[in-house]
Amino acid sequence: MSLIPKKGTVYVVDDDEAVRDSLQWLLEGKDYRVKCFDSAESFLSRFDSREVACLIADIRMDGMSGLELQDRLVERKSPLPVVFITGHGDVPMAVTTMKKGAMDFIEKPFKEEELLSLVERMLDSARAAFSQHQEAASRDALLSRLTTREAQVLERIVAGRLNKQIADDLGISIKTVEAHRANIMEKLNANTVADLLKIALGAQAKA
Repeated sequence: MSLIPKKGTVYVVDDDEAVRDSLQWLLEGKDYRVKCFDSAESFLSRFDSREVACLIADIRMDGMSGLELQDRLVERKSPLPVVFITGHGDVPMAVTTMKKGAMDFIEKPFKEEELLSLVERMLDSARAAFSQHQEAASRDALLSRLTTREAQVLERIVAGRLNKQIADDLGISIKTVEAHRANIMEKLNANTVADLLKIALGAQAKA
């Protein structure tokens, strides 16, 4: 049996030890990997952005608040899904967090099933974001193999330009364009123009 549960990692950030312990007990009992932090600062110093994970954070904490933590994650362009724990009087603040991209918020005392449902939704979102990131990284690695001239030719192929038009645009012969096209196809592992477009445009081509 793997030491790392298959369901994913849940970060818990709360300055209340009892809340951290309660959430850890609940989530580990459902086969999630749980990492607890007593402050937003300690979480940010140890957060691994390469991990498929989600975050449960309290809005009101000593030191950096949940709102400030969210702002830091937004600044880092982190795709980490977030849900906030709020007290009754914090609902207006919680609404603000959702406008900034939080997936949801739950009020204390919260229902276990409600929390578990939110965690599963967040991890589904995290898996999708991670997959898209991996695809983009793979695509970028392929495109980085092209020379400047090949990139210019590819840009015009994507724009629907014909070989003669590309030759005129770049001041080169049609045979040179054809040679560049062949090199581009080989470097990007593309068998057809459709393959080429999918690599060049990524998710846009699939849409």
